[in-house]
Amino acid sequence: MDRLDEMAVLVAVLDTGGLAAAGRRLRRSPPAVTRTIAALEQRIGARLVERTTRRLAPTEAGRALADRARMLLDLYAEAMQAPMEAALRGTLRVTGPVVFGRRHVTPCVLAFQAEHPDLRVELELADRNLDLVEEGLDVAVRIGAMADSGLMARRVGAVRRMVVASPAYLAAQSTPLTPGDLAGHATIVSFARGGLPEWRFRDGGRERVVRLTPRLTVNDVEAMLVAVRSGSGVARALSYQVVEELKAGSLVRLLADFEPAAEPVQLVFSGGMMRPSVRAFVEFAASYLARLGVIQG
Repeated sequence: MDRLDEMAVLVAVLDTGGLAAAGRRLRRSPPAVTRTIAALEQRIGARLVERTTRRLAPTEAGRALADRARMLLDLYAEAMQAPMEAALRGTLRVTGPVVFGRRHVTPCVLAFQAEHPDLRVELELADRNLDLVEEGLDVAVRIGAMADSGLMARRVGAVRRMVVASPAYLAAQSTPLTPGDLAGHATIVSFARGGLPEWRFRDGGRERVVRLTPRLTVNDVEAMLVAVRSGSGVARALSYQVVEELKAGSLVRLLADFEPAAEPVQLVFSGGMMRPSVRAFVEFAASYLARLGVIQG
């Protein structure tokens, strides 16, 4: 078990990029992490990490050992999961974007808790990407490409940015057929600081940027949807936010041929040895979210 613990420390150091961050993840002091890495390097007979001005970086030997360590830790976690899964306890900390979190992550968490009644869950919804290590979070549901952060990601689908308007608005105005036509329309946009807002499209394989002078600017998605449903203008939303309105015909999808590439929906979590509750939730949420009609495969 001491050797397995060393592997977990090495993976944590490389995943987080620092001794203090690894210590927070593993709930131990930086000096203890340093001693563990030093003992491992002495036994291996090779340097595993190099200090840079900003963070720790793996040597070639360290990267190779960490790759094998992750596989070993995953196998151990799988072996331990079966007898413990039926009685998950403790606290699971989950985060996700606000609107998607209200509509889909919250029901997912409740369904998971129904199967594991002894497990406590802390769900934090925020539209900024919270740092899992710094905030002590276990799993994040994120929309969009993930920055290279040393975290693991499991894709469960994708969503699109769609331009929509109500039938009443389109009956009173001409329907925009190209992104350039938006200049003649009332637009409703999410709040943006630092200059005029803009929408990006794909046009013949190239990116096309349309700068807007919005009729209404809001800082809340639900408020934006209220405005567009009322016929006040043209708005842009993620597909999951308007899927029901599109099915019901209360909103109309516009400029579909010019939509940018779909954005991934991912479960993000730390690699290495995962607690049984984290592993179980990732598996459950991946299946739950993939079945939703609001995201594509």
